[in-house]
Amino acid sequence: MKSLVTISRIIVGILFIFSGLIKANDPLGLSYKMQEFFEVWGWHALNDYTLAFSLIMIAFEIIAGVAVLVGWQMRLFSWLLLLLIIFFTFLTGYALFSGKIKECGCFGDCIPLQANQSFLKDIILLILIGFIFLNRNRIQPVVNIRNSLLILFFTVIFSFSFQWYVLQHLPVIDCLPYKVGNNIPEKMKIPAGAIPDSSVISFLYESKGKQVEFTAEDFPNDFNDSTYKFIKRYDKLIRKGNAESSIKDFSLQTVYSNDTTEALLNEESYQLFLFLKNDYQRSEWTEVLSIVMKQADQKNINGFLVTNIPLDQLRMDPPPVFLEFTPLRCDATAIKTAARTNPTLYLVRKGTIIQKWGDADFEQALRFINTL
Repeated sequence: MKSLVTISRIIVGILFIFSGLIKANDPLGLSYKMQEFFEVWGWHALNDYTLAFSLIMIAFEIIAGVAVLVGWQMRLFSWLLLLLIIFFTFLTGYALFSGKIKECGCFGDCIPLQANQSFLKDIILLILIGFIFLNRNRIQPVVNIRNSLLILFFTVIFSFSFQWYVLQHLPVIDCLPYKVGNNIPEKMKIPAGAIPDSSVISFLYESKGKQVEFTAEDFPNDFNDSTYKFIKRYDKLIRKGNAESSIKDFSLQTVYSNDTTEALLNEESYQLFLFLKNDYQRSEWTEVLSIVMKQADQKNINGFLVTNIPLDQLRMDPPPVFLEFTPLRCDATAIKTAARTNPTLYLVRKGTIIQKWGDADFEQALRFINTL
């Protein structure tokens, strides 16, 4: 029995630490996934707090995983883990059985899991944590109290410090479709060999006070215009395929609403794209960016401001450096995926992402551009 409890603790501890570290690499990604759930449930008022929820949940996963491995305060942490895994199982179960959420974000963008895979993972973890919970009084600490507290203290510091770092800069491991080296036009294409959705045209009619649904291949034998009243026609999904591109809804519109995506992403010369969301804050990055753009101008590198901010709002009181960019409109969701800091600067050539920098790293952008 003791060996089984130890093995269960090791598996649960490592999985929680692993899961927490992957999500800590991109806490904004988990924040956006929470917003997706809240949008489905109609809890729009909580959208402003999702980043705080994300930071706390990620840190707790890592801390709880370490606590389980060292066997510290298992009466407390077995309860907390049990409540947490019940909550996770509910979320993945909802995603699976409702069909409204495709992925739960359990392992972030680095290891995307379908809803059924996430639900199965949580069921297994629920069994293991339940077993640990039942045997919580038998678990003894691996190290003494002083060392346990030291380990947990540094775990807390690391958990929040690492998340703060990636929020100021960019994810240490970039698992997004906009990572350096990727070609944006290629990622916008449907992968070769992908299976498209299978659908059939369905008709909905009303006959004798009842609604009748059928396809074009199985019309009722008594069908005629006098007894059947048309309601609607729609495409009914029979089998879900996997024909989806990695990059979706990426479109660059000029101030005159002209689509310039293809033209810009086929340019042979270097280009700078500044991705900016509507909740940006001014700071010293504007001064550094101004220096970057002066150096870029000497290298004949054009700059484009890719934003979802309405042009009239952008013109009210913009930082002077914005005047050095050509403004382009883009979908807010695409910008959220492309820019994990606000703003994020891309160096692009012929649609390929050469390098990118968070706002805290614009000095590195200056050094890089000087080498071109």
